[in-house]
Amino acid sequence: MPSTPRRTRTSLLRTRGEHDSGRVGYVELFFDLVFVFAVTQLSHTLLAHLTASGVAQVSLLLLGVWWVWINTSWVTNWLDPERIPVRIAVLALTLAGLWISVAIPQAFDTRGAVFACAYVSMQLGRSLFFLWAVRGEPVHMRRNFQRILAWHSLSAVCWVIGAANTHDARFAWWALALAIETLGPIAYFWVPGLGRSTIEDWDIEGGHLAERCALFIIIALGESLLVTGATFAALEWNGDVLLAFANAVLGTVLLWWIYFDTGAPRATRRIENARNPGREGRSAYTYAHILIVAGIIVCAVADELVLAHPRQGDGMQCAVVVAGPLLYLLGTASFKWITNDRRAPPLSHLAGLALFAVLAGVAWSHPLSPLVLALLANGVLAVVAVWESLAIRRGARSAEA
Repeated sequence: MPSTPRRTRTSLLRTRGEHDSGRVGYVELFFDLVFVFAVTQLSHTLLAHLTASGVAQVSLLLLGVWWVWINTSWVTNWLDPERIPVRIAVLALTLAGLWISVAIPQAFDTRGAVFACAYVSMQLGRSLFFLWAVRGEPVHMRRNFQRILAWHSLSAVCWVIGAANTHDARFAWWALALAIETLGPIAYFWVPGLGRSTIEDWDIEGGHLAERCALFIIIALGESLLVTGATFAALEWNGDVLLAFANAVLGTVLLWWIYFDTGAPRATRRIENARNPGREGRSAYTYAHILIVAGIIVCAVADELVLAHPRQGDGMQCAVVVAGPLLYLLGTASFKWITNDRRAPPLSHLAGLALFAVLAGVAWSHPLSPLVLALLANGVLAVVAVWESLAIRRGARSAEA
């Protein structure tokens, strides 16, 4: 891949090729603080509406939160957050993100307009700012975001119409809006008269995007610990509660290990040296990470349910206990498959998914208490973590020999 030339002082683009050119800026970390709140709001909303419709609504809101965050991460990958105009833009996006977070619990009730207006302002405002910021840069950068702006403008219409409706109609319009935004990168943002973007147009700083997504995973895991700790502190402690708390903490550690022990470092090296980093940035980080974050949020809800009701739970509660780690494992398996030269996902992850399928079948035919089910789920995660860690280290030693 040809090297990117050094930018002039008047350019708002990041410099490339320097030691810290891909460093995550402090203002980006400040922006992420809003999403600690957003993830907490999503988990609390799911906990309060643990029904089929509640799961569907929270899934839709999670997808919206993810798109505003990942799209901003792509923009700050190109633009230099140390430049004052870029910094002001990120702070404005932070304020809009705060309104999105505040509106989440009532987004399908009284605060739909707040959520939709804040969301649309982030999606359209960010694209308009980028077009202004690169007005003197190569035409392919402007064309790329002109196409993105066209797609976001189309989805914005659906967001506004949805906010003007209620309940099922709102859900349908917002689902259509998110379908448009989700299909955009797959279609390379094709627009009549403007053509479509190319992978070469998405010449990102791979290490920066990898670090941004890893930080989001840390945010989600931290939210899980916050929910678990707050719930545990408010309960009367007994043997079941203590065991449930220890198991919840262990589960968070296992989630961290499965992602960060080998997967994240190997993927970072891969995208840093990729000829077309935009391809892996789209598939491995923009799409696969949605499942990973969803899994962590569901795990946080499951931990709180098990703490509150370790011995008794209905079918939906037990389903959540299995669904959280299963979603997480499915996401990490996809992520590692994309970022490694493999014909299939890691065998350890496939085995883990098979074990979760067996566990779900056993729980369906022989009802288990939430605590026992959570212990078994962590057992599956432990098998995956140990298996993969040993296999990779054994392979590394064989390669060195």
